Amino acid sequence: MSNVHHEIDGAIGRITLNRPDRMNAISVSLARQLGEAVRVVGNHRDVRVVVIRGSGGNFCAGGDFDEVQRLKAEGPTALHSLFAAFRCACQAVENARVPVVAAVEGVAMAGGFELMQTADIVLVRDDAKIADNHINFGMIPGGGSSARLPRIVGKQLAMALLLSGERLSGNDAVARGLAYRSFPSESFDEGVEAFLVRLAGRDPSAVTAIKQLVKEGLTYSMSRALTNETDAVVEHICSPVGHDGVASFKNREVRA
Repeated sequence: MSNVHHEIDGAIGRITLNRPDRMNAISVSLARQLGEAVRVVGNHRDVRVVVIRGSGGNFCAGGDFDEVQRLKAEGPTALHSLFAAFRCACQAVENARVPVVAAVEGVAMAGGFELMQTADIVLVRDDAKIADNHINFGMIPGGGSSARLPRIVGKQLAMALLLSGERLSGNDAVARGLAYRSFPSESFDEGVEAFLVRLAGRDPSAVTAIKQLVKEGLTYSMSRALTNETDAVVEHICSPVGHDGVASFKNREVRA
C-alpha cells in the first residue's frame, strides 16, 4: 500500500500521508514518496495550489521509532538515509512552483512539526497538538527545526520551543506565527477547502511570482530583494496578464 496518496483535483493538488495506523510517522518509504508526490503535483501545469494532509485524523507524528531503531542497528549510513530522504522531501515542498498549504489536525510532532514548517501557508484545527518534542526524549531535531524555526518565529521563541518541548494548540500556533489561521473542529474541512479554492482562483503568474520573491528575498539583502521586486512588478505589469490586472484595478476604482 502506498504511504502517500496524491491526485490532481482541478487546480488543486492533493497529497495525503497514508500511514494512519502509525499516525503517519515518517519512514524512508514515506519520505521518498512524499518528495516524488510534491514534485509531480507541484509542477503540474494545471495545479495552482497544493495541500498536504494526513490520514486518520492526524497530520504526522514524526519519525517512525521502529524504523529509526532498525536503521540504527544497520549503522550510520543506513540511518542517514532516513534523514536524507526527509530532507529531500522538505526541500521539494519549499521548491514547489506553486504555494503549498499544510492542513494540520490531530498530532504534528517532531518531524511532523518540521514538515509543517516547510509549507508556505499553514492552516490548523483549534485542537491540534503541535510540538518539536525531540528534547522530551533526549533527542535533537533532524528534519530542519534548528534552521527553519528561528527564521519563522525568531531566535528567542524558537530556542524556547526547542528546549522546552512545549505542546501548542492550533490557536497557540497562530498566535506564535507558526500558522496562518485556526478553525474549530466542526468547520476545519470546510475552512480549508474554502481557502484552497480562493487561492486556486488567483492569477497563477502573480501567485508564483510572489512566492519566488518572498522565498528569494529571505536569503538576499534588503537592497537586492527590493530591486528584484521592482524588476518583477515592472515586468509583470508590462505582460498581457499584468495589463489586464491594471485595467481591472482601474475599473474598480471608477466604480467605487
